[in-house]
Amino acid sequence: MTFSITGRCAETGQMGIAISSSSIAVGARCPWLRPGIGAVSTQNVTLPALGERVLACLAEGASPAQARDMALATDAHCQYRQLAVLDAQGRTAHFSGDETLGCHHAVAGEQCVGAGNLLASRDVIEALVRAFETHRGPLADRLIAAMQAAMTAGGEAGPVHSAALLVVGEPSWPIVDLRVDWADEAPIEQLATLWADYRPQMQDYLTRAFDPTQAPSYGVPGNE
Repeated sequence: MTFSITGRCAETGQMGIAISSSSIAVGARCPWLRPGIGAVSTQNVTLPALGERVLACLAEGASPAQARDMALATDAHCQYRQLAVLDAQGRTAHFSGDETLGCHHAVAGEQCVGAGNLLASRDVIEALVRAFETHRGPLADRLIAAMQAAMTAGGEAGPVHSAALLVVGEPSWPIVDLRVDWADEAPIEQLATLWADYRPQMQDYLTRAFDPTQAPSYGVPGNE
């Protein structure tokens, strides 16, 4: 039903999540990030509140494993949940409850953690993490490459219909927040296209936020 890669760039300190699902609008429920604190993907039979609970624990100084355990202790149905946790230092933790659906797997890598359920095979998550670790470039590029590698390895057992990409850095808001909420086919490739279109404009939006006097034109009628 869902697989994700949660990762950190050691050079910039940025953290991000790329995720896909057979369900609609996966980006609205599963990825949770807080700049300078961490990133959490809460998936399988999803309880969105777990994302904020884990981040709150990380903010109070808990390790990823401690934050995971403290958040899950508040959930009477925790065996239905799957979590992937990353903190601002690149440390990770994950959890797959006894009721996790179908073929499922979770792997901690170098400054990343991949997790998924209802997979074509466990190799999907191995390929996901390996691609993130070996790909070079901006964090969002690495996250997208990891998702594409996972699809090449088989992806989910059924069709994928939604995908999302979120990245946080120094600002208090996400610097990348892109979603394909429903597609009959290839939402990860549609997400990759969205990122390719957004990437050249990303710095312009940051400049407009921090110093509008230095911002480029908006490129819309009336602002020539």
